[in-house]
Amino acid sequence: MEVTMDPLFLAWSYFRRRKFQQCSDICSKILEDSPYDQAAWSLKTRALTEMVYIDEIEVDQEGIAEMMLDESSIAQVARPGTSLRLPGTSHGAGPTPAVRPMTQSGRPITGFVRPSTQSGRPGTMEQAIRTPRTASTARPITSASGRFVRLGTTLFEYIFHHENDVKNALDLAAQATEHAQFKDWWWKVQLGKCYYRLGLHRESEKQFRSALNHHEAVDTYLYLAKVYQRIDQPITALNLFKQGLDRFPGEVTLLTGIARIHEEMNNIPSATEYYKDVLKQDNTHVEAIACIGSNHFYTDQPEIALRFYRRLLQMGVYNCQLYNNLGLCCFYAQQYDMTLSSFERALALAANDEEQADVWYNIGHVAVGIADLTLAYQCFKLSLAFNNDHAEAYNNLAVLELRKGRVEQSKAFLQTAASLAPHMYEPHFNLATLSEKIGDLQSSYTAAQKSEDDFPEHVDTQQLLRDLRQHFAAL
Repeated sequence: MEVTMDPLFLAWSYFRRRKFQQCSDICSKILEDSPYDQAAWSLKTRALTEMVYIDEIEVDQEGIAEMMLDESSIAQVARPGTSLRLPGTSHGAGPTPAVRPMTQSGRPITGFVRPSTQSGRPGTMEQAIRTPRTASTARPITSASGRFVRLGTTLFEYIFHHENDVKNALDLAAQATEHAQFKDWWWKVQLGKCYYRLGLHRESEKQFRSALNHHEAVDTYLYLAKVYQRIDQPITALNLFKQGLDRFPGEVTLLTGIARIHEEMNNIPSATEYYKDVLKQDNTHVEAIACIGSNHFYTDQPEIALRFYRRLLQMGVYNCQLYNNLGLCCFYAQQYDMTLSSFERALALAANDEEQADVWYNIGHVAVGIADLTLAYQCFKLSLAFNNDHAEAYNNLAVLELRKGRVEQSKAFLQTAASLAPHMYEPHFNLATLSEKIGDLQSSYTAAQKSEDDFPEHVDTQQLLRDLRQHFAAL
């Protein structure tokens, strides 16, 4: 006689293995026979919720409307180290654009793609449309955060995440809070989440603060810090994280939050120290390993960065970006036998045209390093074939065109690069140098000023501006 597994137990097994569709299908069959089975209803709502669940602590998706129509005012001249939105307010300990690429908000490119960290807040609607946004979360989906503590909360999670009906979720949370005589910290957190989603940040702050007074939980600290980051108060968020660490020593998510804020404020040494603290608590933390590896690479230590990226490979991280970074580290560490094979693997794993463009651009960069300018030219052309908005490829192509004597083509490429990435100083400086050589001094001066705005410490730009001013004074 064949022994079959109980359907509800099988559904629960699927749920534990994160096979939510199979879990939901089995629950539906159970409910066809027993429509009033509460356990099956509860498990099915949880499965449907998890299928579309987005970690609210991690993902901070600002739509174009929120970014461009935000009426909250910030200080136009913020003190150094007090603002995430204004470039040039770092502690001065961060890398310069000459060493590490910058985002359009003035922050260095991070070693780990997170929502709202690669591009910051764009200044124009055109930049906002180009801004990449993602719903992925850097936090492990299976992290323990106290969700689904009781069956009664599953309805709220279903309405909030699966149906995305914030208004009804807010009404439910408000009624539940009132029913609990305003003493239930969990429902106050849910109220705060609803207010945050609606853009009512001060009301959200009040609910999270009240929840912390009733019960201190890690998630509540993370939600409240997220509010402070949205209203551009990173110092308050840092103090809150440290307060949470006093209550929960060694908590990885709190340490990671501190490291991220330091990194966004261009205080890379402090960020690296906190990422190292994260690895002391969790030596398989992908984000910390990637960010430390990236920092070593940009501080001219490719051999050490290679060790960190190899560690990620040993942990099972297998994607285009990792092999791309491995290829660059191998090249700068003079391990040429592994360079091209790493880039070949990166091309095979590329999931979209943008990734293909980045890999071909880096192969072109390697070709420049070995003085194969023909290969470099072809690689940069391929990069533009996959992504026509790749500003770095336009800039490098312009230099190669100038070496061939094609001045007008070079100038056109530089103007395109400058319009696509106004936050980069290289196209502006190259355009200024080219214009100065062909005698267009006014255009040269304008481009040099833009280069100085993007990178005030650039010595060559300052020298060019001095020469141009002396020439204008002599006239």
